[in-house]
Amino acid sequence: MKPLQISPETAVKLAEQLKVPLEHLMHMPQHILLQKLAELAKNSTSENSEPETK
Repeated sequence: MKPLQISPETAVKLAEQLKVPLEHLMHMPQHILLQKLAELAKNSTSENSEPETK
């Protein structure tokens, strides 16, 4: 399996956001990475959307 084709800066930011070691991120299968990114995006949008109170 070849490493992901992402820039070093992107890899560092993703590893911090996903809370995984950089080495694990670089060798993570692409479909698992996409799944984790989708979960991260879902969690961040649910945290950002606050119910309006009047």
